[in-house]
Amino acid sequence: MFNLDALKRNCRSAAAFGALAIGAIALSGSATASPLPLFPFILPPPMQSAPPPVQAAPSEDESAAVEMPARLKRQIVSYATREAPGTVIIDTPNTYLYYVLGGGQAIRYGIGVGREGFTWSGVQAVTKKAEWPDWTPPPEMIARQPYLPRHMAGGPGNPLGARAMYLGGTVYRIHGTNAPETIGTHVSSGCIRLTNEDVADLYSRVNVGTRVIVLPMDRRADNALDKRS
Repeated sequence: MFNLDALKRNCRSAAAFGALAIGAIALSGSATASPLPLFPFILPPPMQSAPPPVQAAPSEDESAAVEMPARLKRQIVSYATREAPGTVIIDTPNTYLYYVLGGGQAIRYGIGVGREGFTWSGVQAVTKKAEWPDWTPPPEMIARQPYLPRHMAGGPGNPLGARAMYLGGTVYRIHGTNAPETIGTHVSSGCIRLTNEDVADLYSRVNVGTRVIVLPMDRRADNALDKRS
């Protein structure tokens, strides 16, 4: 005879077993995804993200970089002259310095020259060379500009720049500059200035005793040399 009570008991047991199995599966899945902490009342320390990398500020050299016009960049050019190789020729009106190589060629550098009233011309010789030279303004310059320092040690902030070549017994020098934007202009008190990179290159080629020809403002280098030849 069909036992209704037994059937009910079996259904309840099956339902309970099914619920237990489903719970076990769910618990297993959640444990795999994210294991439960053994002590849920103890909170883990907050995660700390790494600080963003510090970006270095641009250097003064980078911020002060000046793009030189093509004509003022150091380059080897055709240059006809009878001056001996190693001679330095200052083309004042065109703001060029030529280092004669011979064979009809020269290295041409862009330069800054004396402002109006401070240009000069003549033939001198290099009597002294100095790296990162000290600067002692001559009395004439101090008389015009009393605020100038009486002496300044050599270094990156010195107006003479990285190198200097002293001309005869004059107050004039061929030197570097920390203001490359002045190359190609008439701005100095008579000295000849090049960029620090260019003056270092010239310095490596020039010796004490090198002949230096400074042309006047009213004559071009090629015309003057043709007349002298």
